[in-house]
Order: sequence, then C-alpha cells, then structure tokens
Amino acid sequence: MTLRVLAAMSGGVDSAVAAARAADAGHDVTGVHMALSANPQSYRTGARGCCTLEDSRDARRAADVIGIPFYVWDLAERFHEDVVEDFVSEYAAGRTPNPCLRCNEKIKFAALLDRAMALGFDAVCTGHYARLEDGVLRRGVDGGKDQSYVLAVCTPEQLAHSLFPLGDTTKADIRREAERRGIQVAAKRDSHDICFIADGDTRGFLRERLGAAPGPIVDTDGNRVGDHDGAYAYTVGQRKGLRLGTPAPDGRPRYVLDISPVTNTVTVGPREALDVRQITAERPVWLSEPPAGPFTCEVQLRAHGEVHGCEVEPDGGRLRIRLRAPARGVAPGQAVVLYDGDRVLGSATIAEAARVLA
Repeated sequence: MTLRVLAAMSGGVDSAVAAARAADAGHDVTGVHMALSANPQSYRTGARGCCTLEDSRDARRAADVIGIPFYVWDLAERFHEDVVEDFVSEYAAGRTPNPCLRCNEKIKFAALLDRAMALGFDAVCTGHYARLEDGVLRRGVDGGKDQSYVLAVCTPEQLAHSLFPLGDTTKADIRREAERRGIQVAAKRDSHDICFIADGDTRGFLRERLGAAPGPIVDTDGNRVGDHDGAYAYTVGQRKGLRLGTPAPDGRPRYVLDISPVTNTVTVGPREALDVRQITAERPVWLSEPPAGPFTCEVQLRAHGEVHGCEVEPDGGRLRIRLRAPARGVAPGQAVVLYDGDRVLGSATIAEAARVLA
C-alpha cells in the first residue's frame, strides 16, 4: 500500500536514512525540516544539536540525494511555548523535565503530525530507533540506541500514523547504509545535550530566565550546610557543583535528595538515601486497553536507564508503582515507561518518589 509520507529530517544520519527507506518502500515521500528557533544562531552549532542552520542545509542535501521534495516549516513559536517554556516552568516547580520527550510529544507527534494530516499526508516518518508491529510499539533491536522510551508519550492514534523504518537495524549499519547511498551526513556525530541551550550551561540558562533566588542547602537533619542561588539549578541525584560549606561528618560525598520550591530549600544526603522503591505517577498514556486492576511489568525511569521489575496499581488518574529493587536518582517530572518484555504498555509522569528508609 502506497502512502503519502512526510519525513521529518533533522539534518542527521538517522532521519535521512529513514526517509530513504520510506521512499524505497514505494511511498510518496516529502521531506520537511522543522525550524525550531526564531534565531537559529542561538542554538547549538556543530554536530551537537538538531536545530541549527547547518542542520537545515544537511537535511536539504540529503533530500536531494534521495530525490524527494523538501521544505522547511517554521515551528519556532510552538517549540518555544511547548518545550522551552515548559522546561523552565518545570524546573521552577522543583521537577526534572525531559525536553526531548516533550518535543516528541508536542512537536513531532502533535504539531507536525496534525499539520501533515491536514495537508493530506497519511503518515509521518522519523529516524527513531523503535519498532511498530501491528500497532504495537516495541524496543529497537539496537539496545544502545533504543528510543521507545521517548516515544511512549505518543497516543495510539498518533502511532497509527507513524513510521519508524530504523527499528530493525543497528546504528553502525545505518551509518554504513548512508555511506553507500552517498548521504553526506553518514559520519555526522549524533546530537547531544539540550538543543536550545547554546553553551550547555543549564544553570545559567535558568538563572537568566528565573533570576537569582538564594536559599539554604540542608542535610537530612535540617542543619544548614550551604547556600544556593536558586533551587531550580539542582536536580535529584546531583553530586557536583553543590559548593557545601560544611563537610559531611563521615567525609563522604553528598547528593541532592530533594528540592522544595515552596521553601526554596535543597536537601542533601548520602548516596544510599537516593534509593527509591515506591513511585506515584500521574497522567498515564496507555498504548493499549488500560488495565482494570493491579499488574506486574518492568519500568524504565530514564531514556537509557536500567529496567526495574515492579507491581503497578492503577488508582484513578494515577499509578502506584512498587519497585522490586530500589532505584536511585528518581525525580518528579521524569517519565516512567512501562514494558512487557520489549513491548511498550504506556507511560506516565512521576509525581512523587518515596525514598527507602533505613
């Protein structure tokens, strides 16, 4: 069946090969690059980002090699509202957001897909490493590149109009294929970090937008052990850059355990105090029929984090998750993705994480 396919082309090797494979499959493919910054010079340059002028040019050159039409769509305003402002507000609320996950949810599989459907396209194609089999989202075969975690926020309706041509291939093979096809970005480095923070200084980026907000850093007994310029600059599990004035009695390193925007307090403690066994998550998105009662599965708490066995109990619009073994560095605002083997069951946003008490 021939589809009209809109291929999202970031300027990297993955999206270029995905577009080429969609064209090889006989689909009517059009390439589009999303301009996500009103001032592309302010986003990363080189090969670390995916939102620069050079990325746009790389995408256009790849489309020329593939032999497909190519356009640039301006989604800068939508990106700023749904991703950048969300990033800032989440940190201000003491949570730890994932902007790449939010970009997938709000830009690639909402704004882009909605516009594609309105223009008569049947599907959107991306270079994500994941598999879609009979409507079921599964992990990509390359465990090191699997991106099912960041796609788990998509709804079944969005996935029904999506193509992921790379899910059955390793990244090394994709690079070799791009070279064979004559696609110039075959050896281009993958994008890293947050594309809209030009210098990689997240703390400085947030301070510029939220201003200085001095407050205390305390230990688990409530003793003041340091000061900060803004609680928003810290994340749960952070060890470096704490600038504590009082060393721990046992001389061991201390980590951020909790961030309270209400009291503007950062709490630090020993590494083992980061252990979490119970999680409450909200706003679940199910990729199949929602479960009627408690069930067992595996969960992943970071894009490339380890997998934990657990028991899940749906509770209205929330999920109560009990891990069989403790996890560390779990923070409100992160996504929890539920798996049955390599199959994605759904996702939710972490609201609370209960530490293991000694």
